[in-house]
Amino acid sequence: MSQRMIASQFGDIMDSELAQALPAVEWLSLPPGAPASLPPEVEVLLAATFPNDPASPARQRPAGWPFSLKWVQVISAGIDSYPPWLFEVPKVSTARGVAAEPIAEYVLAAIFEHAKKMPRLWIAGPDQWKQSRLGMVRDTTLGIVGVGPIGLALATKAMALGMRVQALRRSDAPLPVPGIERATSLAAMFAECDHLVIAAPATRETHHMVNAAVLAQAKRGLHLINIGRGALIDQDALLSALDAGAIARATLDVTDPEPLPAGHALYAHPKVRISPHTSAISSYIREALIAKVKRNLARFDAGQDPEDLVRGDAG
Repeated sequence: MSQRMIASQFGDIMDSELAQALPAVEWLSLPPGAPASLPPEVEVLLAATFPNDPASPARQRPAGWPFSLKWVQVISAGIDSYPPWLFEVPKVSTARGVAAEPIAEYVLAAIFEHAKKMPRLWIAGPDQWKQSRLGMVRDTTLGIVGVGPIGLALATKAMALGMRVQALRRSDAPLPVPGIERATSLAAMFAECDHLVIAAPATRETHHMVNAAVLAQAKRGLHLINIGRGALIDQDALLSALDAGAIARATLDVTDPEPLPAGHALYAHPKVRISPHTSAISSYIREALIAKVKRNLARFDAGQDPEDLVRGDAG
């Protein structure tokens, strides 16, 4: 691998581990957001997510962009948090797949938490000694909307637990894991599933894909889990469905906006569990991301496209 300089916004911990993994590279650490300038020898940028506020100076196109850049590797699987000008670089690739394992485990934890009535199952004294019937995970039906690496990792683990798995994907390509059933529609999934995971990307077509009409089809006792993007769910419609008893539980690792403003009804709703977009955060993801950067850098040096190149036509 030839000597080069790479600019990174991945943070001190990641930059230190990257420097150990790729000692022949000179690393230029930058804060997140729009770089004011870059040395002409920098052809590669590892880009962190940008601030949410559209008016933030960190989201404004810098003079001279895209400098000498030939490739940008973003830290996330989704690209909705980046300004359009970032994609003026010849090649932009995503971190698709690096968070599949920790997110799949998060989803399973949420499913077990709901089925086994935790933490309210635990007691603090003999006066609370009252047995209750717990739910089962085995033989329940799990729906997965979006069959990327996260969906596939989750499906494999769920089937090993004896769950029936349905999946909905936008392409007609065969499902790569034997045993997954192809769902006919989102509404049909809501009508049949006990737990339903939203793992689709945020695009114009998927905005509020879970709306009042879809929620009205929900099977009694449905547990809805969103680890995709907050905008995939119409949150006002979700609140109405929860209040009406159409949805038994909503586990949300993502919301719209993030964070929700203080006092938002979802925070205090007894049927809602919110985590701060943290299902992917683990030591595992650092290792997987470093491995992906190394693979993609080798491909870049060989004149090949990086893995998971952004397709503008797919949104």
